[in-house]
Amino acid sequence: MATRYTIGSGVVIAALALTLIALLIPVDRFGSSAQAAVAAPAGDDDGLGTMSTAYGPLTAADRDFVRKVRLAGLWELPAGRQAQQRGTRPAIRTAGEHLVDGHTELDRQVIQVGQALGVDLPNQPSAQQQEWLGQLTRAKGDEYERLFVQLLRRAHGKVFALLAGVRAQTRNSMVRALATSANATVLDHITVLEDSGLVDFDTLSDNVRPTK
Repeated sequence: MATRYTIGSGVVIAALALTLIALLIPVDRFGSSAQAAVAAPAGDDDGLGTMSTAYGPLTAADRDFVRKVRLAGLWELPAGRQAQQRGTRPAIRTAGEHLVDGHTELDRQVIQVGQALGVDLPNQPSAQQQEWLGQLTRAKGDEYERLFVQLLRRAHGKVFALLAGVRAQTRNSMVRALATSANATVLDHITVLEDSGLVDFDTLSDNVRPTK
């Protein structure tokens, strides 16, 4: 009897152990997948590592995001002013107005964040952004309006994707607040650009140039 009882107990314990393992494996896999789903996109690493601030840890990804917000304003503000002046469609002038208003406020915020966190900010658009501004300046008439919408919609789509990862992952309260504000601004700009009816969604991919 003792032998049968011992064997029976061993079988029960083994079964329980296998059940526990079976339960733990999918949970572990799901946890890894969830973390991967919200991971912040890799940005430019300035080599400074994670820094301690009064507002929480400041990572290289955080600093890269702050600089990208500043860069966005450096070319989207002049693009918006140009659309206000050159747009013949009311929707284009409205989109330009939203760009100017949104990035004026966002630029004010990002400068404050940069100063508070000691992040050096760019003072001129990137080479690619300068090229986009040049394309807009050279374009005329209907070509200008379609190019304006397509370039700005593509740029905002990229930033919108970046915002989700930064907002989910940052442990710095100032960066988180900036991401929240930027998210509302970018969504507003995407909406008014799409309201123009000129967005060609088939050419929003990075593999397709927005110009003809």
